[in-house]
Amino acid sequence: MVNRIYNIAALISLILLFSCTEKKIMNQEHQFEAPKPKIKEHQHKIHNDIRIDEFYWLNNPDDPEVIDYLEKENHYYRNSTRHLKDLEDQLFSEMRSRIKEDESSAPYFYNGYWYITRYEKDKQHPIYTRKKENLSATEEVLFDCNELAKGYDYFKLVGINISPDNKKVVFGVDTLSRRKYTIMVKDLESDELLDINIKNTTGYGVWANDNEHIFYTKKNSKTLRAESVFRQSINRGKVSDKLIYTETDSTFSTFVSKSKSESYIFIGSFSTLTSEYRFLDASKPFGDFKLVQKRIDGLEYSVSHFKNNFYIYSNADNANNFKIDVVPISNPSKENWKTFLPHRKDILLEDIDLFKNFWVTTERFNGLTKIFIRNWKDSDKIEIDMNGETYTSYTSTNLEFDTNYLRYVFSSMTQPSKVIQIEMNTLKKKVLKEQIIQGNFDSNNYTSKRIWVDSRDGTKIPVSILHKKNIEINSKTPLLMYGYGSYGSTIDPSFSSNILSLVDRGFIYSIAHIRGSEYLGRAWYDDGKMLNKKNTFFDFIDVARHLIDQNYTSSKHLYAYGGSAGGLLMGFVVNEAPDLFNGVIAAVPFVDVVTTMLDESIPLTTGEFDEWGNPKYKKYYDYIKSYSPYDNIKNQLYPNLLVTSGLHDSQVQYWEPAKWVARLRLKSKKSNHKIYLDTNMEAGHGGSSGRFNSLRETSKKYSFLIGLENQK
Repeated sequence: MVNRIYNIAALISLILLFSCTEKKIMNQEHQFEAPKPKIKEHQHKIHNDIRIDEFYWLNNPDDPEVIDYLEKENHYYRNSTRHLKDLEDQLFSEMRSRIKEDESSAPYFYNGYWYITRYEKDKQHPIYTRKKENLSATEEVLFDCNELAKGYDYFKLVGINISPDNKKVVFGVDTLSRRKYTIMVKDLESDELLDINIKNTTGYGVWANDNEHIFYTKKNSKTLRAESVFRQSINRGKVSDKLIYTETDSTFSTFVSKSKSESYIFIGSFSTLTSEYRFLDASKPFGDFKLVQKRIDGLEYSVSHFKNNFYIYSNADNANNFKIDVVPISNPSKENWKTFLPHRKDILLEDIDLFKNFWVTTERFNGLTKIFIRNWKDSDKIEIDMNGETYTSYTSTNLEFDTNYLRYVFSSMTQPSKVIQIEMNTLKKKVLKEQIIQGNFDSNNYTSKRIWVDSRDGTKIPVSILHKKNIEINSKTPLLMYGYGSYGSTIDPSFSSNILSLVDRGFIYSIAHIRGSEYLGRAWYDDGKMLNKKNTFFDFIDVARHLIDQNYTSSKHLYAYGGSAGGLLMGFVVNEAPDLFNGVIAAVPFVDVVTTMLDESIPLTTGEFDEWGNPKYKKYYDYIKSYSPYDNIKNQLYPNLLVTSGLHDSQVQYWEPAKWVARLRLKSKKSNHKIYLDTNMEAGHGGSSGRFNSLRETSKKYSFLIGLENQK
């Protein structure tokens, strides 16, 4: 725990003392021998091709020998990096000291109550509260997650949904980090839990307007695919559990939601490239769900409600960057869709939000997000002004339908996050909440910019860059590159108080907006997936080489970081260009792509054939195999690697990073470079729960990077 009453002079002295001894400590590394897992050859055969997997036996979390091996890897990592422990503690203290620990969200008014999420000093988890009618009313605690988390190594509460009469709340809890949530219902008048305990769900329940029935989604117990929707009476318990819908196509998942107008309940089905919706009058929970538009391969759409119409956000009729159509609720199939906001080839339409008097869109042009307000009466478009090229902006919590106020969030690489409210008639703005960075933070000490880099095929790749203004930039400057580039997920540049611990030590931080995201529109995603996937990887490599060529850094001082599908990126990069980086962090990396995509019993596999391709077909098998990191390890010198994993990970199974590390040590050239595996034995894909525990994990990663840099 950081003593927040530090004398400033004492703190400065401590930092100066630490910086003088830091490099000396880094050079005092003790040598330890890495674990040597058993080799048990297993054959994978398909398309007349045989792959030998000597570590396939690690695919069994119930085997004590597997757990023993993971523990030995953790022991090796801890012992080999114990010279970094003081640095790790220092980083943790720095990051925690920047947090305002007694923090509260901007209050939000909905259906007669103000809702507030707050944290208390020294406590890990949020406290969810509300106040009736005005902020001076007595606080009612809905959930104190600090109390609920006692006795658990991991705890996460999601899906808080208050009944229309404000008397009950449905929510989901995960205590394993496997994303298998148990749904429960709490009576807010008696403060007691009802006899509702529904296991293996997505954690989200939707209320019918009768205040008695909830709709929820259950997962397949093995694959964890969200596959069935049920209706449940909170008064009659298990006896009323009624299956409403089953998604029989294993490449699709399903979910249930409610319109902002509170008038309709939707069941949605989706794969990577296709979606389908059904709807029900929320006041008639025993009614039959009606189809909006049956699934058509490649048609993605979603539904919003206003008055007598549905507003359809879709890519219909070759609207690659999406458009909005309007259709009567009475006959909502595609042949009746009429253009409301047409498709524009140079603008990606990302979101639509409907209000009684206005409608709001979020749009992306040339990589930058814009928010536009339109009046239903005349549809004149008003743009909310944004500054700079390295920022993130998005609409925030806007549950109220009958309001003229819009909330949105703005953040940049140098500016902490702000929750801003704008009155849509007058355009008057009010900052409701600004992220407080404690200590001596001054945004004027930092600068950011966006540059464009030519990839090998001539495509220009945008890169966001952050550093302190006063640093000298040359071949000796340490630089950390971050990348992801999959699923169309765009990593916008935003403020991170944690990254200051690197930037304040002279690091440059960069985000490579590589293909596979939607930073430059839907075509940017399409050009980085399936049989175009290698564009993602080569973009990252070409950006790295450009930064070296332009003297931002050199390979001795260049580092890379990516997680999950970004870990796949890291795996390809170190195979293809191992000499570019001094150190690489691959967090929960998806590295055994062929094996995973051939195993339909593994969570997420069947739903991702449209992202990677289905290797049961030879052309996809050959292409995936050509880049899969686990299948392409070479007898070469690899950079220093820190690989993280979670035993309970439901998205990238722990054995992928474990096998990758084992094979890297077996097949790569032997050197003094370090390859570490750090498995969190109590958590899954997202790491530890609790705001301070997550900081501890970040401090371990950063100490790895700084430790390598200080050895130079």
